[in-house]
Amino acid sequence: MNAPAAPLRRKMITGGSALLLLLPVVPRLAQAATILAVRTWPADEYTRVTLEMDTELKAEHFMLDGPHRLVVDIDGLRLSPAINDLVSKIRPNDPYISAVRAGQNRPDVVRLVFDLKQDVAPQVFTLKPIGEYKYRLVLDLYPKVAQDPLMALLKDAENDPLAGILESLAQNSPTEAPIPSVEGQKLPPVARSKQPESTSTPPQPRPPAPATRPNRPNRPILIALDPGHGGEDPGAIGKRGTREKDVALQIAHRLKKLIDAQPNMRAYLTRDRDYFVPLNVRVQKARRVQADLFISIHADAWIKPSARGSSVWALSQNGATSSAARWLAKKENDADLIGGVNLGAHNAQVAKVLLDLSTGAQINDSIRVGTQVLNEIGKINKLHKNRIERAGFAVLKAPDIPSILIETAFISNPQEELLLRSPAHQQRIAQAVLSGIQDYFSANPALARRT
Repeated sequence: MNAPAAPLRRKMITGGSALLLLLPVVPRLAQAATILAVRTWPADEYTRVTLEMDTELKAEHFMLDGPHRLVVDIDGLRLSPAINDLVSKIRPNDPYISAVRAGQNRPDVVRLVFDLKQDVAPQVFTLKPIGEYKYRLVLDLYPKVAQDPLMALLKDAENDPLAGILESLAQNSPTEAPIPSVEGQKLPPVARSKQPESTSTPPQPRPPAPATRPNRPNRPILIALDPGHGGEDPGAIGKRGTREKDVALQIAHRLKKLIDAQPNMRAYLTRDRDYFVPLNVRVQKARRVQADLFISIHADAWIKPSARGSSVWALSQNGATSSAARWLAKKENDADLIGGVNLGAHNAQVAKVLLDLSTGAQINDSIRVGTQVLNEIGKINKLHKNRIERAGFAVLKAPDIPSILIETAFISNPQEELLLRSPAHQQRIAQAVLSGIQDYFSANPALARRT
């Protein structure tokens, strides 16, 4: 498994991760690291492989063609039976990886070779310890051509009576709503007339659109549903082991089904399975599908198990409404650090600019819809506060979409954790949110406004 003589695309990274490598017949080096965990997160959007280690290491990677392979050399490791943990976790239905092979390339270097099902734009980076994690080596395998959220919306609506309207929406998508992409990806053909083919020079964001525009009667109201956390980021965890990311996704699926059953509404999920989505990508996806409303779904937690109740949040540009609000916003905004974002990605600066464009009109509309939703949730669960709370949540900073964040209950409260685990209660939450949405758009029909 030696590297070929031909020139290779090679990239050095520093940082760490670890596995459980211990071969009785091979003596360990004094500095050899231990692999603590191996995790894989396959999804249509991208596949993530994470090696968690007890020591900060160096790694380099390169791509090979004919057939497509990703080669990763990890310095400071020796082979052990634990490497089979990674091999066994690659499933036949993984969209990008067909198999993994491992070998001792040099005395202290383990080489991993990923046999690929298609050409990829790999993002290989390391993360320092945070939360429950030690050092991590992260391998994100993105398709060579970026996926357009609008195409995902159309695919989901193939047999929908409104499919033709949604297709027209896709064909007339605005250029100020870029397709999320990473370094090395090309934009899909449907966007090339409006987007540059290469992402090496990020497009400059345009000024935010007004929060309200004239209504188009033949266009369905599009709701972007954002299940919080996911993948490497479990969110808060209850005493019974209930994970916030799972509850949020389950409620989002239930709410989507209810919304899609309405004749004039359709829903789009920023993630439909258990994988990590960076905060700014969630915002970009909602803008790309031209959503009329953005709803981020979460389950709260506090240091005391007695805290309980549902709450609804809108963005604040002038500080949080309380010290607890500041703490919660920081916790949710830290999702990128826990989930793992490649901070060296080329579009990080563009993402930051995008998230600084929030408008007063957007916030006012967010408070209106949040009030309606809060009133409906109050009919099925105790409220933590009887009014909309505000803080600087990064995920609420779409400049032209009313956006709210719902803390459905306190997962840290034993009684509310049981409710969150209940399919019947999840359905009641979804129905309450739908009722609040309907009340809002009944009073503000012009908010189905994109042109």
